[in-house]
This record gives sequence, C-alpha cells and structure tokens, in this order.
Amino acid sequence: MPELPEVEVTRRGFADRIAGGVVTALRVGKPLRWALEVDPDSLVGRTVVGVRRRGKYLLIDLDAGLLLVHLGMSGSLRFAPALPEPGPHDHFDMTTTRGTLRLNDPRRFGAVIHVESEEAPLARKLLGGLGMEPLDDAFDVERFHEGLRRRRAPVKQVLLAGDVVVGVGNIYASEALFLAGIRPTVPAARISRPRAARLHAAVREVLARAVEAGGSTLRDFSHIDGQAGHFQLQAMVYGRAGEPCRQCGAPIRLLRQGQRSTYFCANCQKP
Repeated sequence: MPELPEVEVTRRGFADRIAGGVVTALRVGKPLRWALEVDPDSLVGRTVVGVRRRGKYLLIDLDAGLLLVHLGMSGSLRFAPALPEPGPHDHFDMTTTRGTLRLNDPRRFGAVIHVESEEAPLARKLLGGLGMEPLDDAFDVERFHEGLRRRRAPVKQVLLAGDVVVGVGNIYASEALFLAGIRPTVPAARISRPRAARLHAAVREVLARAVEAGGSTLRDFSHIDGQAGHFQLQAMVYGRAGEPCRQCGAPIRLLRQGQRSTYFCANCQKP
C-alpha cells in the first residue's frame, strides 16, 4: 500500500508540471472506492492551482474546489504530455493544457473525489481525524509523547493508526522502531519522554530517507514516470525475518500485529 513517502514522491513528480494547466477533458472509468461526486464535464475549464499532500491524500487545488486523490492499495499516477490509450486498470484521466494525469489502480481501492473545499463534509470526514504531519516543522515531540501516553495499544499499532502521527506505514513503523531501539509490542502509554523523543526523531529520519530513495516498491507502486522506489533495499529489519541483524548479528524476528507483519531485533529493541 502506498504510504506517505510514496505519495510525497508522486506529488513532487508532477506538482510543478501540472500547475497552471487548464482542464480540457475528464475520463472516468470503472467505479473506484468513492465516486467523483460531480459531473466530469463540469470540471472542464478549471485551472490547476497546485498540488498538496495531507497524509496519504493528494489535494489537487483547482480555481474552484479541489480533488482528493487516494492511491488505495495498488494505485499509481502517471503524468505526461501525452499517454497511450487507457488500459483495463486505468480508471481516471484528467487532461490539461500541461499534460494528462492518469490513475492506474488494479484493485480499485483508490479514489478521486471532488469537493468544494476542505470544510466540505466529505473532506472533513476523510481528513479531519488525521494526526500530525511527521515531515513538517509542526511535528512537535511533546504533542507526540502526549498522544502516545493516551494509548494503551502496542506502539507499532498506534503509529499505524494515523491519529497521533500520519503516514507511518507498516515498513516505516518497523524501521523507525528499530532505529529508536523500541520493541514494537511495548504499550504506547509506557513509553517515556526520552524514548518518545528518540522515536520522534527516528520517524522523521526514516520517512525523509524513504522519500529520497523514491519510496518502496514491493508489488505495484511506481513513480509518476513508471520507475520503482528503492527504500526497501536499505531496510534494516523489514522483510528480513531470520536474517542477521545488520547491527548486532542476531536473527531478525517476525510477528503478526493486527494482521500486519512486524519485523524487529529482540537484542537491539528493548521492551
């Protein structure tokens, strides 16, 4: 599933290129997770003002309203001056005077939704409960620690929930907890202020490195130009069950938490 680094890499790949483009046509294919919520023809003539990100959502600002784009579990975007005829998994095309933006989504869990503003009920429903942005200056360590203290669930599960800090997906939660030296099963409420500070720094570092590496491609994700991400090649624990820890040599362990795979080193990560 594309997480914050993959979505941010996608945003950077086309945001400057599409800005200022005027929508000339919209094509909607098979139904996605949510409907577009507007007649596609009504967006023809709108100008793309810019592209932002909130968690795993891309916000394409138009001169009236905006599009919320979610890549779902298998989605990826392409943007080019011209694209070939759409294939069976190409479910949305927005053609502009700067080029065409296309959503490819084999499993159709993604979505493109038009809302009048971020205050619209649907936008508030989707974005209102999201936690702090980990790559922003506003990602405050005190608020982060306070958010952890309010949760009794294992810290890995709290990171994935997205209401304390947003966008820390499964790969990056395992990697950040390893970097911070914290066992994924530790109840979040038990994490001390010093350990929370280490985890706060680790989350920022891991996500920043992932963005620089182009995100992670495990199955479907690819960049706006079709290239794969490479962060998975530098993972310290994720996907390495039974292999020696790169730090101490002990075997990396695997456990299941909430139907997700968690990788950790029992020697380097303390309970």
